[in-house]
Amino acid sequence: MPAVIKSVTFDCADALAVADFWAAALGSDVDEDATSELAYVEAAGWGGPNMWFARVPEPKAAKNRMHLDLRAPDTMVKEVRRLIALGATVVEEHEGHTVMNDPEGNVFCVELGPAD
Repeated sequence: MPAVIKSVTFDCADALAVADFWAAALGSDVDEDATSELAYVEAAGWGGPNMWFARVPEPKAAKNRMHLDLRAPDTMVKEVRRLIALGATVVEEHEGHTVMNDPEGNVFCVELGPAD
């Protein structure tokens, strides 16, 4: 039997701030025991990995070697606007996806949705 992805862990300067963003982005909640040192977000719905956020002393130094791809639930444009309101920024826009940064500069993409 193969392994499964149980959780994805992000190194960050403020674990609680980044966890708040991702919980809102993915429709979940931040664990009640979360702090700026260590925060946990359980996957919304069945099948997605849980997310850990851990404070580290060093700043982000380069582009992520791995990133998340989100599928918009409606249109890509609507989802990008919603994520901007939560604190994300647009890095690049392409025909089939938009590259974004979370509040600490972690790269992720938003792909076209079923209404596109």
